[in-house]
Amino acid sequence: MTSSRTVIRGGLVVTASDEIHADVLIEDGRVAALAASGTPAAEAFSAERTIDATGKYVIPGGVDGHTHMEMPFGGTYAADTFETGTRAAAWGGTTTIVDFAIQSVGHSLREGLDAWHAKAEGNCAIDYGFHMIVSDVNEKTLKEMDLLVEEGVTSFKQFMAYPGVFYSDDGQILRAMQRAAGNGGLIMMHAENGIAIDVLVEQALARGETDPRYHGEVRKALLEAEATHRAIKLAQVAGAPLYVVHVSAQEAVAELIRARDDGLNVFGETCPQYLFLSTDNLAEPDFEGAKYVCSTPLRPREHQAALWKGLRTNDLQVVSTDHCPFCFTGQKELGRGDFSKIPNGMPGVENRMDLLHQAVVDGHISRRRWIEIACATPARMFGLYPKKGTIAPGADADVVIYDPHAEQVVSAETHHMNVDYSAYEGKRITGRVETVLSRGVPVVTEREYSGRKGHGVYTPRSTCQYLN
Repeated sequence: MTSSRTVIRGGLVVTASDEIHADVLIEDGRVAALAASGTPAAEAFSAERTIDATGKYVIPGGVDGHTHMEMPFGGTYAADTFETGTRAAAWGGTTTIVDFAIQSVGHSLREGLDAWHAKAEGNCAIDYGFHMIVSDVNEKTLKEMDLLVEEGVTSFKQFMAYPGVFYSDDGQILRAMQRAAGNGGLIMMHAENGIAIDVLVEQALARGETDPRYHGEVRKALLEAEATHRAIKLAQVAGAPLYVVHVSAQEAVAELIRARDDGLNVFGETCPQYLFLSTDNLAEPDFEGAKYVCSTPLRPREHQAALWKGLRTNDLQVVSTDHCPFCFTGQKELGRGDFSKIPNGMPGVENRMDLLHQAVVDGHISRRRWIEIACATPARMFGLYPKKGTIAPGADADVVIYDPHAEQVVSAETHHMNVDYSAYEGKRITGRVETVLSRGVPVVTEREYSGRKGHGVYTPRSTCQYLN
């Protein structure tokens, strides 16, 4: 490939640590240099392509550390393929995803990982990595964990929920955590007491409580908090770091705060749906609430304050999407008459960066914190920094030109995710992605898609760079 140079002029470069009016020089897919706009150093930048970012932000591409493309669940599949899902991510200013490969019970980690490589390879518009869902802990699995870490799959997800599908008991969790303590892997935990939840599901259905809102009522906040507490204690026994996914309840946040105040390497992720939506959505009439069925579930609105505070105090470090879309027609409808059969998951990979910018506008977080929780920290947490998550010499030129003043209305009519509804339908947002570069190549150019499937490459990861 011949040398290609791009210069981005006149924008406000915002990273997790700095805000500076600077010109950015990109060469051969990487950031080559930054110089304060208008200085002789910046004036000396020359390139075949110039992008005018005057009045705009120049930010790192988003890193979404939690997506489920083409995921099998409840007799169906997530509606986004790696092709459609990564294209939608690019539209939303995300330039790297870390998706979950799944080990099926009775099969090896390698088989699961190979299957996900086959789904993704040649199809992605942006770069991608994998976590590994560990569903079957045994001696062979534990040995495979070591091999996967060596080849750049450095995080392993376990489930305290979904008995009979992904569920691991405390002994299996402890063994995996002990292995991770030795090989540098990071255990990611779906922390809900699935055994107790199943009892409550059975009792609710027996009482004739079948509507989507009961999904939220049986998956109690206390059972999220209990599982979070238990996961923390198991990690403490194993001497392993712990990353709790999709934290939704204030009681669970309190458990994380306690652990972090004790100096433990315990981390928490939340998602836009928990920050912007609530049980009010689950209770929408005519089965519309099914659109908002995900696990952990949406909580009453009063939980949101604890999540925002946790993001400000760094007791929650990351906002990912848990993007796992199912169409309302034909997929969510599988649960009409029985909320437990509604496929769990919501679309969001395209909305995250915009929703979090709205949080800046609303005063919940600062500009730099926006970039920290959406770009830099997920990159560090999952061993991708400083290749991803920042704008600095040597980093991949994953760069977004963001118009902080543009206004938009979120709608399924205009989104690019392969799903027939938007969880944020009609929501007005200030701020919009204008141009997106992935490794220096434009994938969105002034609100026109210019990417292609196969541009995105698999990205091996180092171990967690966020430990105390």
